[in-house]
Amino acid sequence: MGQSHSKGNSGPGDSLQSYPSFSRSDTKESIRSFRGSIRSKIRSSDSPRASTSALSQADDRSDAGSVNLKRGHQDVNAMKQSGEVDLVSDAPPTGVAPPAGTPQTAGESILIKREDQMNPILDFIMKTPLNSDTSGSPGMGMGALKTIDLDDMIGRLLDAGYSTKVTKAVCLKNAEIMAICTAARELFLNQPALLELSAPVKIVGDVHGQYTDLIRLFEMCGFPPASNYLFLGDYVDRGKQSLETILLLLCYKLKFPENFFLLRGNHECANVTRVYGFYDECKRRCNIKIWKTFVDTFNCLPIAAIVAGKIFCVHGGLSPSLSHMDDIRGIARPTDVPDYGLLNDLLWSDPADMEEDWEPNERGVSYCFNKKVIMNFLQRHDFDLVCRAHMVVEDGYEFYQDRILVTVFSAPNYCGEFDNWGAIMSVSGELLCSFELLKPLDSTALKNHIKKGRKERNSMLNSPPAIVSAQSY
Repeated sequence: MGQSHSKGNSGPGDSLQSYPSFSRSDTKESIRSFRGSIRSKIRSSDSPRASTSALSQADDRSDAGSVNLKRGHQDVNAMKQSGEVDLVSDAPPTGVAPPAGTPQTAGESILIKREDQMNPILDFIMKTPLNSDTSGSPGMGMGALKTIDLDDMIGRLLDAGYSTKVTKAVCLKNAEIMAICTAARELFLNQPALLELSAPVKIVGDVHGQYTDLIRLFEMCGFPPASNYLFLGDYVDRGKQSLETILLLLCYKLKFPENFFLLRGNHECANVTRVYGFYDECKRRCNIKIWKTFVDTFNCLPIAAIVAGKIFCVHGGLSPSLSHMDDIRGIARPTDVPDYGLLNDLLWSDPADMEEDWEPNERGVSYCFNKKVIMNFLQRHDFDLVCRAHMVVEDGYEFYQDRILVTVFSAPNYCGEFDNWGAIMSVSGELLCSFELLKPLDSTALKNHIKKGRKERNSMLNSPPAIVSAQSY
């Protein structure tokens, strides 16, 4: 890509070595606020967290960028009193995986199906239960997964998440990984590139292979199917357990296909994963063929979502090539991320405080867009809010001017270098929007807590059964 922007001359044949470096790739200044017309819990006055993040220039141009955190996190009690924040968790994982084998039934589907997008193949798949499961939740019946127990795989992945050690071997066999990717690819292609979802739903930003924090997130917000989820992309790279992270998410997608949704991020791309860690992790822990299989799956992910007809959700931002929602619906998949154009912009662009509507992005890819662009976009499509991820923000979420755009970032203590919190945006059935926050964990305290939990669990398992005395009734 070099230093190309959305309308550049570089082509898809560029080598990996030409992939751009970034100065402030996941960081940006913005102002916290919220859009009143979405019936937020927040009063019409400014958010108690209104402030501007201080940024420092990075000497070495990298994807993560550099942040100079000169201020502390805002007062949590004030955020709770305003209704902006529902819950703040500083708890490490419990150390004990949730009980396995219990039948779980998904709630009512939140996927809104348009008649012009109905697919008879998908209808057949959804009506074919996995492993003759009669729990009532729609599952995958594809040949590759007929002999594989999704519940068992989810259980093994969760057990790995409650361990303090990152093992070289993945808890799933290569054949199981291939089957998961194959089934997920088929499911993604049989759901639209532009998802239309109803509320309630919890919206999650970047997780970047921080598997322990993903487990914490589910413990805080509810393991599927207790809550509906929409993830905004960037599941891999950076963190130490990208494989476990993406595999658990794909398993949940297969198990609850109409209540659990994954969008594509800029890191779900061959060139990016080749540079920023996922390729190396696959090569070290599995093999290169597994990486290629994941890339094929990434190329099938949906691009954007509309929640309750009012919230436009995407990983990066807007595009000068986006004039109608059919432009997104018409993106053919599978597809790699091109060097410029609509798909590139949706995954890479950023909001910025500037006079020009569009300017080349400091990342070296795509554009930055201003308030006027966002306002025109919302008015043209009758939306109230743009919800996106793609940037590290100190408190896990950060609002752009006049309550029109929010950035959600869900990986606390990103890369072990930032003191940021993680956040999840919760949209209720009444379109009340609030946030749940994850505080960073001290690594030593985390290990001690999980070790203690394992000891208590082993003690319970190894202790003799209690003597039960006869009772009269």
